[in-house]
Amino acid sequence: MIYTERTSVLQRLIDTERDKELQQIAEKVVQKQRIGFNEGVLLFEKATLPFVGALANFVREERHGNKTYFNRNFHIEPTNVCVFSCAFCSYSRLYAHREEGWELSIPQMMDIVKSYDGKPITEVHIVGGVHPKLNLRFFMDLMQQIKAHRPELHIKGYTAVELDYMFRKAKVSITEGMRLLHEAGLDSMPGGGAEIFHPEIREQICADKVDAEGWLAIHRAAHELGMHTNATMLYGHIEKPYHRIDHMERLRQLQDETGGFNTFIPLKFRNRNNDMSNVPESTITEDMKLYAIARLYMDNFPHLKAYWPMLGRQNAQLSLSFGVNDLDGTIDDTTKIYSMAGSEEQSPSLSTTQLVTLIKQAGREPVERDTLYNEIYNYKDADIAAMEANPLYN
Repeated sequence: MIYTERTSVLQRLIDTERDKELQQIAEKVVQKQRIGFNEGVLLFEKATLPFVGALANFVREERHGNKTYFNRNFHIEPTNVCVFSCAFCSYSRLYAHREEGWELSIPQMMDIVKSYDGKPITEVHIVGGVHPKLNLRFFMDLMQQIKAHRPELHIKGYTAVELDYMFRKAKVSITEGMRLLHEAGLDSMPGGGAEIFHPEIREQICADKVDAEGWLAIHRAAHELGMHTNATMLYGHIEKPYHRIDHMERLRQLQDETGGFNTFIPLKFRNRNNDMSNVPESTITEDMKLYAIARLYMDNFPHLKAYWPMLGRQNAQLSLSFGVNDLDGTIDDTTKIYSMAGSEEQSPSLSTTQLVTLIKQAGREPVERDTLYNEIYNYKDADIAAMEANPLYN
């Protein structure tokens, strides 16, 4: 190994590790070699949090230095009425019980978009339940109206679960459906609906929605159109280390093929108000270990994101030392998917000033980005006082 100031500290940690297999994995990470499936499982089973944390932070800082990204975005959730009944979901209401939910019309959603007129928002994130009457044409019309009103606004929308249902209902192929949505204004896709790909787990927690192959096929089609997408994994419930690495391996293989993923987003399972309330939630130690191993295994994903409303602000700050380099965005208080499941943030909204301050308090460098990680502004200490006096940042 060629020693530098950073690698010499890490090398001392490696040298004190008594397990030879873990030492070999660490050496591969430092030398930028890919770790294998069994090695990923071994990290979950045998490695300590300080060990994987130090390695993940090394990779994070090699790639991104001290930078931590965020964007200024808002969410629209068209409906929480859904034809599917996922055991972990606290958000949706079955179509038979739709009186307990909400269904937004296009004019109502356009009112949300217009409420951000004059504000430096760069992205609208559209995701919700799978409503049988909100079809492909409905969402094409919505995006066309958004683009007509604010052409520069990036539309990131619809999970593969939503799209699979839309395409089947419209009787179009995945390729044709993605083309129609892209032409209507869809710029990129979020990563939701992935949950856990392995059928052994998927059949227990979300058996009736699109399977792993279908999810991956939709993201592949988006990548082939030149669109970028994200990927998620719902962790901390009934899955085992093997299932987590299987999930990450499938994503890593597609990324090798297309290069179309922007970021990987582990999502912490929350057990309030759902059919898995008897399943204990993961500890913060387990959360940080998951993030660290994800950073080590997902070597071809440029970014690792922690969704701060789900983890809570302090834990999101902590994750920045365990491989994470992105905290999502300012969000807004209309986001209900995770708050209804018992997330740390019941009204998830941070002003730009608050988010910049949160990142700086963690000793990191806040960088505002657009959806595709083009850097917009690198915030310095002197900016905070000016931001506090400017209503556009608060």
